[in-house]
Amino acid sequence: MRLLLVEDDRMIGDSLRSALRLEGHAVDWVRDAAAAEATLSSERFDIVLLDLGLPKGDGLDVLRGLRQRGDRTPAIVLTARDGLGDRVAGLDAGADDYLVKPFELDELNARIRAVLRRHEGRAEPLLRHGAVTLDPATRQVTRDGEPVLLSAREFAVLEALMARPGALLSRAQLEDRLYGWGEEIESNAVSVYIHQLRRKLGADFIQNVRGVGYFVGGGTPKP
Repeated sequence: MRLLLVEDDRMIGDSLRSALRLEGHAVDWVRDAAAAEATLSSERFDIVLLDLGLPKGDGLDVLRGLRQRGDRTPAIVLTARDGLGDRVAGLDAGADDYLVKPFELDELNARIRAVLRRHEGRAEPLLRHGAVTLDPATRQVTRDGEPVLLSAREFAVLEALMARPGALLSRAQLEDRLYGWGEEIESNAVSVYIHQLRRKLGADFIQNVRGVGYFVGGGTPKP
């Protein structure tokens, strides 16, 4: 998935970006409120990780602006502000969750998964289609109960498709989930990952509409 990290502390930001990339996420990072507002106005993300104490503005104002525009992008506040009033203000401003620093990466990952489940309207933590099951928490995939070994980017492509069964995702949309700013996009990378997934999961598991995109699920694909 593609994440926007809004964090002014260089050490924390660099550490979080590196750790989240190791989880297979595409992570873009901005360091002030003005950059966050400009980025969120022009680009789409699966989730926003938002510090509150920022240069050039406050994270709460960024969050309020996001919601006032009708943007439903899930947002998790990551902040040192630990007072009850701060937590209430963050949630009332539109945050989907509120995590106080310092925190463990495992907890952040669990909260990201929980927020995305709520956003997608599903309670079941596992993603299933046909004989294939994907567990976002353990990053394990099985087919007919047997484990299937995937690379981090193969997993990211499969998770994006299985999270929205029947939804048609273009190559550009899948690339957004694989690469952050400054990362070189490999030529035909998505096609290569789709080919590898079909080889491991079955030739018909991932379907495509030529020149448009890919989808998982039967019937007519949805935009």
